[in-house]
Amino acid sequence: MTKMIKKIKGISKKAGASKSKWIDISIPFRNNMVHWTTDPSPRIERIKDVDRGDSVTLTDIHLISHSGTHIDAPLHFIYHGGTIDEMPLDTAIGPARVIEIKDTESIKPKDLIRYKIKPGERILFKTQNSSKLYQTDELSKKYVYLTSESAHYLVDKRVRLVGIDYVSISKYETEAEYPSIAEYRAKSGIHVAHRSFLENSIYILEGINLSGVKPGNYELICLPIRLERGDAGLARAILKPL
Repeated sequence: MTKMIKKIKGISKKAGASKSKWIDISIPFRNNMVHWTTDPSPRIERIKDVDRGDSVTLTDIHLISHSGTHIDAPLHFIYHGGTIDEMPLDTAIGPARVIEIKDTESIKPKDLIRYKIKPGERILFKTQNSSKLYQTDELSKKYVYLTSESAHYLVDKRVRLVGIDYVSISKYETEAEYPSIAEYRAKSGIHVAHRSFLENSIYILEGINLSGVKPGNYELICLPIRLERGDAGLARAILKPL
């Protein structure tokens, strides 16, 4: 028995010493974390805490489905669109390519052509957003976004998943900037880009942090919570180099 215990301890020590190759690209959920200006502020409250003498620790969480790291489902913009609980499980599990964009304003088609994107790829865009904008919980309205033209380009390439390293894949716009909701839906980049993907069952991963990730090929594991009839799902996303 003593020999067996020593053997088990040796294995545990050896296993614990190895560093995981997985990289967490998710945004930690916390009070007042960065969020869209017209959305309610995330609120996380410890209502019971063993450190305060309570018998258990319990947390009250108030988040919308688009808080932090999350995946948009077609229903988010499409009438009677598919829901997050209907998303094929392998949509965000499998090989993915991290592409770094140096443009400090937006991701344009000319930035994508040289990458020879193939059908079925999962594409994650790394921009200056990751290294600069997550340092504060205040939303920056001047983040690097994907243009409508680039969205159409990726749809034509028939990608499976598109991800970006900030709160939205599209340029910051609100309904207040348009004379009517109908015009906002028809002309705003946020609607055009999202609809381009979601109408074609291309899911959108938003709110990832790629500051510690080099461009290249990775294994992606990202599953949204199984929210019944959900327009989106909060998610944990991790990468491992291939």
